[in-house]
Amino acid sequence: MKLDSLKPLLHHDGPLTTVCLDVSRSEDVGDKEIRSRWNGLRRELEQRGAPTRTLDVMQDLILRPTHVPGPHGRYLVVSGEQVLFDHVLPDPPVRDEAFHDGSPSLLPAVRAADEAVRYLLVEIDRSGADLSWSGADSHRPDTELGEVEGGHDVLHKFQGGGWSHRRFQARVQDSWERNAEAVAEEVERIVTRYKPELVLVTGDVRAVGLLKEAAGHETAAVLTEVHGGARADGVKAESFARHVAEVLEAHRARRREGVVDRVREALGRGDGAVTELGDVVDVLRKGQVQELVVLRNAAGDSVAHLNERSLWVGSDPLLLATSRRDLAALGVPDDEAHELRADIAVLRAALAQDAGFTFALEGSVTLVDGLGALLRWTDASTPHETAPAYTGDSHRRGHH
Repeated sequence: MKLDSLKPLLHHDGPLTTVCLDVSRSEDVGDKEIRSRWNGLRRELEQRGAPTRTLDVMQDLILRPTHVPGPHGRYLVVSGEQVLFDHVLPDPPVRDEAFHDGSPSLLPAVRAADEAVRYLLVEIDRSGADLSWSGADSHRPDTELGEVEGGHDVLHKFQGGGWSHRRFQARVQDSWERNAEAVAEEVERIVTRYKPELVLVTGDVRAVGLLKEAAGHETAAVLTEVHGGARADGVKAESFARHVAEVLEAHRARRREGVVDRVREALGRGDGAVTELGDVVDVLRKGQVQELVVLRNAAGDSVAHLNERSLWVGSDPLLLATSRRDLAALGVPDDEAHELRADIAVLRAALAQDAGFTFALEGSVTLVDGLGALLRWTDASTPHETAPAYTGDSHRRGHH
């Protein structure tokens, strides 16, 4: 998953204040739990020197209802009184977190981006369709694109016989087909321009079939039918939402498995991927990383525990090292060197080189330190890994 939406955070003049917390509202308690969690984080940020005006801005946003049902979280990055990033997370964070420094804590937003799917929803009937778009920062259709009306209004067949009946039936069939073609043309235009990962189509069974037949090449490649939806009112919303969620989760699983397959293959041949924190730092520093891969367990926790480790960094995101001595060897002056949490340093370097990010499920691939990277290119200085045995050999290192 590409992380382009986070890039503006890289070079913003700090200090930046980051908060990630559970903002789920229960009917019986309302916002009391949210206020309590926020008050604890606010005290923590005050101790770290976060400005009062920044905390007031954050408080106003955090206590404001999101109107999102069910459990969910919120991720905020603020500088002074300027809100740089405000994102509703589809699931509550594993733990509430507050951070105040020149670099924001990126992992919550990265986790949300890894789960997001960009898709176009097409709710179709025999006269046209309603289109809605879900962007990379959303898990539900959140932008109405409007409707497409085919303009051919001979829509209903009737029982009968004879020449005139057959002619009327043919006109009805032609209207359905022309309307489906108009929808297909608009969908293809959107797909070509915005490149959604999926086009979800639902509605009248006959209209769905005609749209499939009329779909252009790009649309057909990403089109998936979802049962239970309709253009008209009266749809069982919960049932349809469940069907959409199942389709999206299957797509996420395929997306993850595609990356994992490439990692396994590259590690197996000893070229094209690395694993272990030191080797990942080495390739990040040289801008070689195409996709950063981090293992997580069933509970959603990263098994890399990068938030418990630290790296040494300079002012440039690609100036990072596992020790202060190694950072000095890169020419970073002492007054520019500082220690930073490893998850922030690694993700900052990945963003700076336009790398993607994937959470892989624990057990799907063996990665030393729970961390790996697919590479754009390799050379003689690149760490060349030998594929780790599936024995929990977490201390194996690549050789150079």
